[in-house]
Amino acid sequence: MMSDFCEIVVKGHLDIDWTEWFEGLTIAHNDKGETILSGQIRDQAALYGIIAKVRDMGLSLILVKFIAGESTQESSKGNSASEDDS
Repeated sequence: MMSDFCEIVVKGHLDIDWTEWFEGLTIAHNDKGETILSGQIRDQAALYGIIAKVRDMGLSLILVKFIAGESTQESSKGNSASEDDS
């Protein structure tokens, strides 16, 4: 089964030390004072588990972007030729 790529945006800046607790998701910050958690999610149950951790920390959830079938973050940025075929 292929993992799916997910981006979760929360209000505030989390320290990168939280990455392991968030199942290895990459932690990045934007200039809006938000944290972006991104990476491979094995299934919907894992996604809901991560969202529950966000809730348990009292963080404000801003966005969940779930991209089914993406195998890596780079593949979502590349392969623009395939988009032209639609």
